[in-house]
Amino acid sequence: MSTAIKVENLGKKYIIQHQEQSRYQYNSLGESLSRGIKSLGKNLLHPFHSNTKTESAEEFWALKDINFEIKQGDRVGIIGRNGAGKSTLLKILSRITHPSTGRITINGRVSSLLEVGTGFHPELTGRENIFLNGAILGMHKKEIQRKFDEIVDFAEVEKFLDTPVKHYSSGMYVRLAFAVAAHLEPEILIVDEVLAVGDMQFQKKCMGKIDDMGINGRTILFVSHNMQAIQQLCNRAFVIKNGRKAIDENSSRSVEFYLQDGLAQANTRSKLTQIIANLPQDPVFRLLNVDISQNNSSFCSSIENGKPVDISIEYQVIQKTVGLRVYFELYDNQETLLIRSCNDEDNEGIPTVEPGKYISKVAIPADWLAPVSYLLRLGATIFNVRNIYPNEIEIPLHVERTGKSNRAYLCEPIRSKLAPAFYWDTKKIKLILTAK
Repeated sequence: MSTAIKVENLGKKYIIQHQEQSRYQYNSLGESLSRGIKSLGKNLLHPFHSNTKTESAEEFWALKDINFEIKQGDRVGIIGRNGAGKSTLLKILSRITHPSTGRITINGRVSSLLEVGTGFHPELTGRENIFLNGAILGMHKKEIQRKFDEIVDFAEVEKFLDTPVKHYSSGMYVRLAFAVAAHLEPEILIVDEVLAVGDMQFQKKCMGKIDDMGINGRTILFVSHNMQAIQQLCNRAFVIKNGRKAIDENSSRSVEFYLQDGLAQANTRSKLTQIIANLPQDPVFRLLNVDISQNNSSFCSSIENGKPVDISIEYQVIQKTVGLRVYFELYDNQETLLIRSCNDEDNEGIPTVEPGKYISKVAIPADWLAPVSYLLRLGATIFNVRNIYPNEIEIPLHVERTGKSNRAYLCEPIRSKLAPAFYWDTKKIKLILTAK
């Protein structure tokens, strides 16, 4: 199988300028004008006096020592935290920016979808942009015309085809942009997280199209924070961490590495305390402390499935409030909500909470969680009014198998995210034979 992309010792360096911080960091317009006039007067009186500000420069390597080879027909996922260097890599491969070091060899026509409306001219209509993108890809007019109806049908923008794309919503933009990128028969398709803009139905449609392209021998580079999509679409994935390639394995192994590495960088006690201290002031509610414990060990991020997990939320109610509640939510690594539980579930009506300090505790029972990775979110809400601190407190959990789970054999994969052990009673039925 021939090589589609080969990257050798790739690096991208940026120079970051640091200016000496002024004591006038935040000014009014009048103060700025006043200082400007004073500075002008000093320059007139002392024309040779230096008034330059001190600046320093710092080298920042967004990518360094990246090496990989992608064969024709490979579907490769690129995984990494925000700021790891994924988008920089894609921009270099798409020839949008140049590398500082290294060499790249690309064999085949490349189509890139890195952000909403990549390659579109806002003043041109959807119809005109389809032909423009095709021309950029090096396609002849007849080739574009042959695919035109298929592109429009996939994008579902026929009604707005002769409208300038500057009037399109972000969803319409990305539908047309992806349809063009995917249908104009590139040998190599590069797709960033832009598909997250579309609705769920369109995302599924895109995933199906990418899957078909891979089956038909197209080479695909796919960046996503959706680990389920990476595992579903890609036969291989590599993780970028701090600008360097950390692992290059099959997609399941790379996803597992990425999730475990995230757990290693999970909120420590001190970091969580800092997050809580920096939460915005709320007139009704103040979060004081959060604790996750097991085996009398406080603040666990790696837990055993054979023992309960204790969750404790300490908070202060500042004023009398109807419907105030605290809750926890448990998500899998595809951001699917598995459990949501509130501290007022036993109340028949909507309770009124008086001012004061409270501590609410709850336990996830033993043998409920499968030995995989989860995300625990904690927060508060005023029923039917508003959420307080949505998604501010997030704690990754990794569950190790030490107890029962809903599978019979160690080698059998777990097919569900929650794994309560159900106890079955099976008895053999005796057959009663009667003589005729």
